[in-house]
Amino acid sequence: MAVVDVSEELKSLSSTMESIEAVLDLDRMRADIAALEEQAAAPDLWDDVENAQRITSKLSYLQGHLRRAEELRSRIDDLEVLFELAASEDDADARSEAETELESVRKAVDEMEVRTLLSGEYDPREAVVNVRAEAGGVDAADFAEQLMRMYLRWTERKGYPTEVFDISYAEEAGIKSATFTVKAPYAYGTLSVEQGTHRMVRISPFDNQGRRQTSFAGVEVLPVVEQVDHIDIPENELRIDVFRSSGPGGQSVNTTD
Repeated sequence: MAVVDVSEELKSLSSTMESIEAVLDLDRMRADIAALEEQAAAPDLWDDVENAQRITSKLSYLQGHLRRAEELRSRIDDLEVLFELAASEDDADARSEAETELESVRKAVDEMEVRTLLSGEYDPREAVVNVRAEAGGVDAADFAEQLMRMYLRWTERKGYPTEVFDISYAEEAGIKSATFTVKAPYAYGTLSVEQGTHRMVRISPFDNQGRRQTSFAGVEVLPVVEQVDHIDIPENELRIDVFRSSGPGGQSVNTTD
């Protein structure tokens, strides 16, 4: 990689990071963190356990998001120094180390840029994933298990915590259904594109004649939402219908409404 290429690459990364920082609005994020820290320091915080968990969870999420953005900006700034030192000392090992760091930073910036595009109402939330076998018999059950293992392997490689709630195994092979949660920020926004019916066509290992089979598996992705004690519905949004019977009717002879 030529020096001029490195310089242009660093400028491009810095420009992309500036756009990310503008979308994230780091100043607002710092203000929100300060407000949440004040709430978290209240002596009566844990009198309301659910509210305390909501405050501490949101605080932890914002602190982590801010820390990642600040660390990434620092790494981009340090890269220029690393390449300058490698060039001034004509050190091949230092040059190789700097290029490795550049590749790592490029991937981190790309991942953070994708997250800024996930601007839906529930995109930042954790996700509940349900995988179920559909048409295709034993092949569909096997396909559903492959999908489940693929998603869990993906979360493992990303370092995302998961919790499997339920697995219903099929009689011959595979699963009938499975439900698990992915406990990571933007899990729903990232996985929501997987929702729908997936199809696989292959030579079935369960067919004695080796025929090609088409099997289907369904994937449902739901966001994990905050629990609330009650929901207030304005009276002007309610519609009450009253139905009156035309006769005494059946066993409830005194029922009119």
